[in-house]
Amino acid sequence: MNAPTTVARLACDELTARRLAAYLGESLDAESTACSAFEGDDGQWQVAIHFRTNPDEVELRGLVKLVVGEMAAATLCIEPVAATNWVAESLAGLTPVRVGRFNVHGAHDRARLRANDIGIEIEAALAFGTGHHGTTRACLLALTDLAKRRRMRRALDIGTGTGVLATAAALLVRAHVVAGDIDAVAVRAARGNAKLNRVASRITFSRAAGIRAPAIIAGARYDLIFANILLAPLIRLAGPLRKLARPGAHIVLSGLLPSHANAVVAIYRGRGFALERRISLEGWVTLVMRRHARNKIAPGGEPGRFRW
Repeated sequence: MNAPTTVARLACDELTARRLAAYLGESLDAESTACSAFEGDDGQWQVAIHFRTNPDEVELRGLVKLVVGEMAAATLCIEPVAATNWVAESLAGLTPVRVGRFNVHGAHDRARLRANDIGIEIEAALAFGTGHHGTTRACLLALTDLAKRRRMRRALDIGTGTGVLATAAALLVRAHVVAGDIDAVAVRAARGNAKLNRVASRITFSRAAGIRAPAIIAGARYDLIFANILLAPLIRLAGPLRKLARPGAHIVLSGLLPSHANAVVAIYRGRGFALERRISLEGWVTLVMRRHARNKIAPGGEPGRFRW
């Protein structure tokens, strides 16, 4: 029999619930937590975070505070509950997500695919990224647009989670994709999803923090790079990503709050990238930037070497 678990709950509006669930899903240990945002029978939206072990309450409230503020974070309710597979249950109830021709779905909706759909089936697993929140959907929108304008042979997916973006790139543009994640559970889930969607031969998966994996470095240079992560690593990777990006390549930076976007644009411009598109969905911002075809870098912007 499973041991009891702990759940933290917060009632809020729909937009805040979706933002908070996505942020916590990226920030907390995916192997021991599961985050969801849902509308209750009373019409009130809630965020629920399930923990296999007792969470660090101070740390948790600090993360919640970053998104919803101190007063709302103080209303977070933490209590023990009976254990169950919360991720599997939450994914089983999710409806398919349509972005362009992409249809991200669970096994229970496989039969509902339309003739022109590019179906991406995601299995229930303890990993981030089902296509239901703004960051992943915006990345899929960016990919759909870029695929119409240019050919892409090699792509990189940093922080791959369930592998939905890597799978999408392999299916739509038939690129070879290198995908990495710091979490071993995410890598296993992503590899399984690639097999499920019959693109495993076109994706190389690696467990790595940032871009440290040899497979990632060996794959340079890339025509397309996804980095659907968080502000701090996006800033830290600005220099190394320039070296991995082929001249004229596009990078899709996601996981940003609106207040962070301009700072990231400025930093990447200093590394020789130009902003082409800004996508805002559900309170999150995704940036589509292009590396200059020539060696154009702001003074002091050249990193010189890879620095990890």
